[in-house]
Amino acid sequence: MRGLRRRRTEVRGAKTLVTGAASGIGRATALAAAGAGAELVLTDINAAGLAETGALIRSAGGVVLAARALDITDYDAVTAFAEEVHAAHGSLDIVMNVAGHSIWGTVENLEHQHWRRMVEVNLMGPIHVIESFVPEMVRAGRGGALVNVSSAAGLIALPWHAAYSAGKYGIRGVSEVLRFDLEPHGISVHLVAPGAVNTPLVRSFELVGIDKEEPRVARLTTEFTKHAVPPEKVARAILTGIERNRFLVYSSPDIRFGYWWARKFALPYEFVIRRMSARFNRLLSASRARS
Repeated sequence: MRGLRRRRTEVRGAKTLVTGAASGIGRATALAAAGAGAELVLTDINAAGLAETGALIRSAGGVVLAARALDITDYDAVTAFAEEVHAAHGSLDIVMNVAGHSIWGTVENLEHQHWRRMVEVNLMGPIHVIESFVPEMVRAGRGGALVNVSSAAGLIALPWHAAYSAGKYGIRGVSEVLRFDLEPHGISVHLVAPGAVNTPLVRSFELVGIDKEEPRVARLTTEFTKHAVPPEKVARAILTGIERNRFLVYSSPDIRFGYWWARKFALPYEFVIRRMSARFNRLLSASRARS
């Protein structure tokens, strides 16, 4: 198309930012990108885990241009890091928003702090990164890629996920718009929608107002974690998504099918979600009776 810049399709040689790089999907993606020849810029709030990721990359012969332990919800910290990176290395080629946090709960149990935390970490944090790094990519005129990790909860109305979905649906909306806004600059946008992933997050998510040790709740969370895929699988899907210019990137076929089904068969979808919600509500009642 006339007026459109050629987009970048290769990770090799790309200066690549990965947030949430201390563990889970972030670490797996950083290692996979380094293995594919990318030059890494890394952040995470966990300084020790971040240092370990950097050491793993370097020991395998990879390149870490810069690493900084910071909280992506701190706008000033993100912008200061971006200024240092740009001064030392110029604009980036690929920006990956991977960092996130999960809190579940019903509206009568969730407190204001939970809603705010989910929006700050899962929406405003990625926006801080986008604000700080993507304009320089546009000005450089070399094209590139922006990866935003959302969730199945950013596509489907999962029970007890209202606060979590506030951020994950939000970053989905940001990505939908930027997909077209950045296309003339040769910058592709990729929205990653994992389901359960076998990371510390899937085992340590906050469940507000619910006794996680109640037998039926424990069985439900066990069912959830049994379907978890390794973070390395998500990392591979992300790199493939960039190379093949896929906007929606799935880590497992069940999420792909669920989103397709929700769009094509609205009434059956609503029926299933209502049944799921009823099951969750019974668990909530059982948990309250026990406490």
